[in-house]
Amino acid sequence: MTNYIYLAVVFPLIGFLINGLFGSKIKKEKIIGWIGSGVVGISFLISFISFLEVSSLPETQRKIIVPLFKWLAVEGIDVSFSYLVDPLSLVMALVVTGVGFLIHVYSIGYMHGDKGFWRFFAYLNLFIFMMMNLVLADNFVLMFLGWEGVGLCSYLLIGFWYDRKFENSTTADAAKKAFIVNRIGDFGFLLGMFLIYKTFGSLNFTEVFTMASKTPVAEITITMITLFLFIGATGKSAQIPLYVWLPDAMAGPTPVSALIHAATMVTAGVYMVSRSSVLFVQSEITMTIIAVIGALTAIFAASMGLVQNDIKKVLAYSTISQLGYMFLATGVGAFTAAIFHLMTHAFFKALLFLGAGSVIHAMHEEQNIKNMGGLKKHLPITYKTFLVASLAIAGIPPLSGFFSKDEILWETFATGHTFLYLIGLVTALMTAFYVFRLFNLTFEGNPRYPSHIHPHESPQVMTVPLIILAVLSAIGGFVGMPAVFVGENGNLFANWLKPVYEPAETFILHINIHSHSTEILLMVLSVAVGVTGILLARHFYLQNIKPIEWLITRFKKLYNLLFNKYYVDEIYDFLIVTPLVKVSEKFLWKINDTMIIDGFVNATAEMIGETAKLIRKIQTGIAQFYALIMIFGITLIIFLLLL
Repeated sequence: MTNYIYLAVVFPLIGFLINGLFGSKIKKEKIIGWIGSGVVGISFLISFISFLEVSSLPETQRKIIVPLFKWLAVEGIDVSFSYLVDPLSLVMALVVTGVGFLIHVYSIGYMHGDKGFWRFFAYLNLFIFMMMNLVLADNFVLMFLGWEGVGLCSYLLIGFWYDRKFENSTTADAAKKAFIVNRIGDFGFLLGMFLIYKTFGSLNFTEVFTMASKTPVAEITITMITLFLFIGATGKSAQIPLYVWLPDAMAGPTPVSALIHAATMVTAGVYMVSRSSVLFVQSEITMTIIAVIGALTAIFAASMGLVQNDIKKVLAYSTISQLGYMFLATGVGAFTAAIFHLMTHAFFKALLFLGAGSVIHAMHEEQNIKNMGGLKKHLPITYKTFLVASLAIAGIPPLSGFFSKDEILWETFATGHTFLYLIGLVTALMTAFYVFRLFNLTFEGNPRYPSHIHPHESPQVMTVPLIILAVLSAIGGFVGMPAVFVGENGNLFANWLKPVYEPAETFILHINIHSHSTEILLMVLSVAVGVTGILLARHFYLQNIKPIEWLITRFKKLYNLLFNKYYVDEIYDFLIVTPLVKVSEKFLWKINDTMIIDGFVNATAEMIGETAKLIRKIQTGIAQFYALIMIFGITLIIFLLLL
C-alpha cells in the first residue's frame, strides 16, 4: 500500500470535486457529509496501512520515494511530482487524516442546516488534499504548492460566513488578514528556496540534505537560508511577529478553528523546520533565534490568554503559545520533542475546540464565558471530555500533554538554556491557569445565562469524535515515555523518528551532564506548577473572586494591556496598514494607476484612434482609386529596388 500513498492524497480531492460540483444538486446533508468524511477516512486507512508496512521494514529502509510524474523539467531545474514516505511524513499524514476525519464527522452535526453545507465540506476536503501534499512532498516545490494551498483554503474557510460580523469588522476581513499576513511569511520561504537552489543546485529533499550533511556550506549562506525558511514558518505557524492572523481565524465555523489550530495549517511551519533539520542545525545563530522566538511567543500568547473572555479566543492564544513550545524545542535541537508535542497537541487542542463548539451550539452562539457557568449537568459528555483535554494541556500526568511538554522543558534545560527553561516553566503555570479559568467559568459554578436558554448535549455525531479525541488525549503520550521511565531505548516515538534526525544529530554536540534524578526533580516541579495553576484558577473563579477583582482594579492599565492584546494590531495598523493605505491613495492610485498606467493605456488608445481616422480617409469605396493607389505602390517598390 505504501507505493499507493498517492491515493491518500487523491481521495480528499475526489471528495472536493464531488461535493464542489454536485453538492448543490445532492442537497441531502447526510450524503454530502459522509462523502466528505468518508474520503478522509479512506486516506487515514491508507496512511495507517503504510505506517504498518514501513514499521515492519529495517530502520535503514524506512524511506520510500513514490514518483508520479515529471513536473518541471527545464534547463537547470528538474522537479518531480513525488511523495516521500518516511517516519516523519507518516506521523504527519496520520495526524492530518486521523484528526481531520474526526473533525469532518463532527462537522456533520455542527453545520446541520447551514445553507453552505456542501460548500463547507468541499473546502474541508480541499484543505486536507493540500495539507497531504505538503507533508508528503519529497521536494521544496511540491511542499510550497501544499503550503500555498492551505493558505488559500484557510482564506475560504475563515471567511466561510463572509457576511457575518466579527468583532469590529466582518469574517471576510479576518480571512483577508490571514491571507495577507501569510503572504509575508511565504515571501521568506520563497527566498529560502531560491537560495537553496543557488547553493545546492536542487530543490529535492534527499539531494539537498545529503549534500548539506556531507559538504560544508558557508556560515553566512546557511544562516540566510534557514532564516528565510524560518520567516516562512513564523507566518504559517503564527509566531512573533506574524502571529496576529491566528486569533482572527476563529471567525470561521468552530470545526475550521479545530482543523487549522490542531491538525493542519499551523503545524506546517514546525514540520518544515523539522523536515529541514539538517540545514537548521548548521546555523547556531538561527537555532538561537528560533529558540528565543519560540519561548517569547509561548509566554507572550499565554499572558493574553489569561484575561480573554471569548471561549475560542482563549483557545486561539493557547494555540500560539503551544506552537511557541514546539519552536523552542526545535531551537534547542529537540526535533523529536517538537513533533511529539505537535501530535499530542493535535489531540487535545482539537478536543478543546470541538468541545467549545459543542458549548456554543448548546448556548445558541454565545461565546462569552462570563455568560455561561453550570453547564456540566447539561453537557455531561462535553464536560468530561473537555476536562480531559484541559488536564492534558495543563501537563498533568499521565495525560499526553504531560509527556510531550515535559520533554521540551527537559531538553531545554539539559541543553543549557536555563533562562528559556524558566520562561517555559512560567508559561506552563499560566497555561494551567487560563485553561482552568475557562473550564470553571464555563462548566462549574452557577449558571449566568438568560433563563430562556436551555442548554442540551450535542448529538452523537458530535460527541463520539469528542470521546475518541479524549481517549487519544489521555493515552497518546505513552508512545513517548522518557528514558527515565522506560530506559535509554524504550521511547517508541523517538525510536520511530530516529532515522529522520540522525543526519542532524551529527551536527549537535549534546553533552548531557544531568542525571535522571535531576530529570525527575524537574518533572515534579513542572507538575507542581501545573497543579498550582489549576488550584489558583479554581480558588479565584469558584470560591473567592475578590482578589482577582482587586488585581484588575489595582493594575487596570496592565489588565487593559493584556485584554487588548498589547495593542499589537493597533500598532501594526498605525505603522504599516494606515501608511500603506495613504500611500496607495495618494501615490499608487492617483499617480501610478491613474496618471502613469491609465495615462499610457488611454494615450495608446487615442493614438490608434487618430491613426485610424487618417487611414479611414483613404478608404473611399471607389475601385478606380484603389487601383491607382496600387499602381502607385508597385511603382514605388520597383523604384526602390532599382536604387
